[in-house]
Amino acid sequence: MSNSASAQMNKLEAWILASRPKTLLAAFVPVVTGTAIAISDGMFNALAAVDALICALLIQIGTNFSNDLFDYLAGTDSPGRLGPKRALAEGWISVKEMKIGTALTFGITFILGLYLVYLGGWVILLIGVLSILAGIAYTTGPIPLSYNGLGDIFSFLFFGLIGTIGTYYVQSLRISSLAVLSSIPVGALVTNILIVNNYRDIDEDRLAGKKTLAVIFGKRFSRIQYLIFSIVSYLIPVFVFFFYKQSYFVFLPLLSIPLAVKLVKMIYTLDGKELNKTLELTAKLSGIYGILFAIGIVI
Repeated sequence: MSNSASAQMNKLEAWILASRPKTLLAAFVPVVTGTAIAISDGMFNALAAVDALICALLIQIGTNFSNDLFDYLAGTDSPGRLGPKRALAEGWISVKEMKIGTALTFGITFILGLYLVYLGGWVILLIGVLSILAGIAYTTGPIPLSYNGLGDIFSFLFFGLIGTIGTYYVQSLRISSLAVLSSIPVGALVTNILIVNNYRDIDEDRLAGKKTLAVIFGKRFSRIQYLIFSIVSYLIPVFVFFFYKQSYFVFLPLLSIPLAVKLVKMIYTLDGKELNKTLELTAKLSGIYGILFAIGIVI
């Protein structure tokens, strides 16, 4: 292989790593859950579902690019960080390249989202614009969300409520109370990914002036927050079963309880880089739970 081809492969790998593939389940799960409810209600629109999934993934990737860029510019990312390596901090991608990559990703998202706007009207346009702006404002602007204890709220709202309900809406053109209820465990388990991340980085973030909830309220608060979100997530199928007359298959997510228990033990006993495995497994739990929940609703 030539040096030029090798360099291109390395650059491609850098962009893939910068997109943070392990975080993309956060965008996948709400779309799958909202689509499952649409299928259950006989409202399934395949093109809308696929478009919503692509847009959700691109928003997540754009947010990750933006996060990499502005954390680096703010000096909160360094080569010695506890978490996974970051593209700018490692010198894999330049600041100019990342700015272009972020703009292109959000630009393509907006263009693809116009079909969803055509289906759902101004409400979907508003949601799309707010999602992109929130992705950028997560780490920059006058009040960066992740620097002011608002990251958890952002995660729960956009990857839980808005992602799930919005996906259902563009297919059915109405709001379902089941979609609203089902968005709660989706948002809670996705937010748990962020909780582990902030719990691990609490000392680094405190030194950098990054006021996450973990920094503001301490490690004990984060552990309790993680535990509560986990418990609530496994209570929701019970409500869905009794109030929406679903089949027993709606209890499929309970098969993932052993992993959830393991993760709670991990966050109570591990520290520092040891939590990288907890972070990875928390993301996997979100995906496993979401897929099982979607299957249970459809069946």
